[in-house]
Amino acid sequence: MTTSAVIDDFYAIVPAGGAGTRLWPLSRQGAPKFLHDLTGSGRSLLQATADRLAPVAGDDGIVLVTGRRHVAACREQLPGLADDAVLAEPLPRDSMAAIGLAAAVLEQRHGDVVVGSFAADQVVSGQAAFEQAVREAVVAARAGFVVTIGIAASRPSVAFGYVRSGEPLGLDGAPTALHVRGFTEKPDAATASEYLASGEYRWNAGIFVARTSVLLGHLRDQRPALHDGLREIAAAWDTPQRAEVMDRVWPGLEKIAIDHAVAEPVAATGGVAVVPGTFGWDDVGDFNSLAALLPSLDDAGDKIVGATGDVVRIETHGNVVVPGSGRVVALLGVDDLVVVDTPDALLVTSRARAQQVKSLVDALRGRGLDELL
Repeated sequence: MTTSAVIDDFYAIVPAGGAGTRLWPLSRQGAPKFLHDLTGSGRSLLQATADRLAPVAGDDGIVLVTGRRHVAACREQLPGLADDAVLAEPLPRDSMAAIGLAAAVLEQRHGDVVVGSFAADQVVSGQAAFEQAVREAVVAARAGFVVTIGIAASRPSVAFGYVRSGEPLGLDGAPTALHVRGFTEKPDAATASEYLASGEYRWNAGIFVARTSVLLGHLRDQRPALHDGLREIAAAWDTPQRAEVMDRVWPGLEKIAIDHAVAEPVAATGGVAVVPGTFGWDDVGDFNSLAALLPSLDDAGDKIVGATGDVVRIETHGNVVVPGSGRVVALLGVDDLVVVDTPDALLVTSRARAQQVKSLVDALRGRGLDELL
């Protein structure tokens, strides 16, 4: 890494939460998807996130927000993180609380700086394009906008949210930045196709960049109780009162995503911008989307996560196999299946229904089988 490339007064917040329920039983509450190497790169999703952020934020400019039960595993994977660079949540309160807490703590420590939030469980390709998008986003953030990075939609996906772009901002240093007209939740297939054809819509990657004063100011206006609670915790964070204040205030905070708390209402008043990202991006939401990121073993198109020697295939095509129990997984004459074999649970479904794996997790919880989650 060359220190000349690091952006001054910029900090990268990495929220590492969620259980990745659509990737069960590989991803669990105790070992969620960001701790796994899903792409065969030799680095977990969390490690890969830190790798791509280091050139813009510096090794000391990354702040991780994760659950208390994951702190040890995250520190093991990212041993270079400073002690004060990990903020531990006693229980999940969604992305606004996580990002807002980090922003408030960073403002307490460093003043009004620019922060960007980058989820720990995304796969990105094209480092140079990623860095360029972040640099433009920081320029727009310094001009007072809440900035998101929109990904060029390669297909009419119903699994992602969309951001609709408008006129250029006209900022020196951010030539591609555009005003945001609005956000849309996951649309149906027909609507997604219309979005793709219009050229005005991009996938919402959940990346937000803003000055701490701007982000927290909007939060104060939109969700004053949540803002005040986060400010109270941040004021105590680097003091002996941290544990007492955190345990008292955090459980009562509103559970809401940053999209709903800030991005959507602020976009309605013209305060949000988008930088088009030309890099490859996926949030690896389920086993079918994971398959698109993996090389095929041969012309049959089967994809394997893990040890290929543990899988035997005869006359198969298009399957996704995760051998994780130590025993051999044998497939004969089946197509387009997902087979995930772990020591205590076996998942068999079709790739077409991979998005519905979450319903299985809900069913297991309903039967009291929480030890499998």
